[in-house]
This record gives sequence, C-alpha cells and structure tokens, in this order.
Amino acid sequence: MPTCLTATTLAVLPGINHGFFTREGGVSDGLYASLNCGLGSNDDRTHVLENRRRVATTLGRPEAPVVTLYQTHSASARIVTGPEDPTDLPKADGLVTATPGVIIGVLTADCCPVLFADPDAKVVGAAHAGWRGAVGGIVEATVSKMEEAGARREHIRAAIGPCIGPAAYEVGPEFEAELLALDTDNARFFSKPSAQAKPRFDLPGYVLARLQGLGLGSVQNATTCTYGNESRFFSYRRSCHRKEPDYGRQISAILVA
Repeated sequence: MPTCLTATTLAVLPGINHGFFTREGGVSDGLYASLNCGLGSNDDRTHVLENRRRVATTLGRPEAPVVTLYQTHSASARIVTGPEDPTDLPKADGLVTATPGVIIGVLTADCCPVLFADPDAKVVGAAHAGWRGAVGGIVEATVSKMEEAGARREHIRAAIGPCIGPAAYEVGPEFEAELLALDTDNARFFSKPSAQAKPRFDLPGYVLARLQGLGLGSVQNATTCTYGNESRFFSYRRSCHRKEPDYGRQISAILVA
C-alpha cells in the first residue's frame, strides 16, 4: 500500500486526514513506478485510477472521490463540493472544500505542495506552488478561498510537503533578476556554491515566507528534496536531465473525514 509523510501541525487535528504521498505503493511501472497519480501523464489510465483509489483507502475513505485540477502554475483557486469530471478538469492550482469525505489533492514532481486546514470551521485546502504560482500568489488565493468557505485565517494551519530542495534547483541569472526586481529582499532565497556557478533558488523557503506573511495559526516546512530522493519521489527536473519522455506525479491530499 502507499506510503506517505505527514506534518505534525496537521496530524494532531481531529477530523482531518492528510498525506504527502511518495511514489511507493502503487501499480504503475517503468518511468511511472509505482504510485503515479497524474492523469495528465502518459501512464496507463487504469493504473493511475487504481493508484488514486489506493490513496483514498490510505486516507480512510476508499469510496471517496479524489479531486484534482488541470494545473497551470496560476494563482487561481476554487472551492469544490464533490467529484469533478476527470476528462474535463478545471484549470486552477488551489483547491478548497468544506464537504466531509471529499479528498482534495495537488500533483507535484518538484513544485511545492501545500496543505491547509482550519480545524474549527472544518475547511481544508491544497495548493500547487511552483515558483511562478508562488510569485503570483497561489497560497494567498487558496487562503482567501478558505475564508470564503468559512475559515478564519488565524485558525488555519499549513504545511509544505516534499519538493525540490535549494541545492538542486539551479536557475538562470534572468530568473534571479526577475525576482529581485519584484523585491530586493528575495536575495535571501538565492545562493551560489561557487562564484562561477549559476544561482540556486530556495523554493520551499520562498513559499514558507509567503505563508508566514499571511497571519496563519501555524506553518510547518515538512519538506524533503524530491530531486535527490529518487526511490521515494518523482522529479520533473531529474527526468529532464535524463532526457526521459515523461515523468510521474506524486499526490498530496487532505480531507475533512
């Protein structure tokens, strides 16, 4: 069965189940071995659906729908109340629900998954935060949608899951220049292993800072590097470096039980 990581800030909440799932415990093979949950990949669709069913079972609701999105690195979030048509998924990068038994999730393969919960209002959220979505405001948009669904931000707990770590995230000088043009304080998220090297970007550190500026109840960085842990995680960048034709996606999911 699937294995997943949990964040202590969310795991202690009664009536809220969550998991940052690894690539372990599924039925896919080849490039997608084994718990590939990405409907947008070229994996056998029956394998992906079985993997998602296993995710639901691990979260204690084997019959529950696992709702995800057509992710576009946007700053758009939406509220859902039940299953979506898997052949026509809405384009957005943040999901919120207050409907018990509906599992919401985001798919990642280096980007930051962020899970949210207001245990008092019983509202949960999930955000897919790549650098573009994070800069654009996806975590802020997800929190706003949670408030629209009845949450209070001072009660919201958030946790960042596995994503690419700063040592592995090499970027170009134009990327660094773009973020510094937005805010010179962003310099703290860049480093260089040597004077001649390209910059490295601390994506989870940047997302954490955005979350910490929202006045939430608590924020936890529960991440580990997807690029450097091949046996446990899919990685888009690792696949690109190897010139592989496709890659799997792990899921991070949460629900009001």
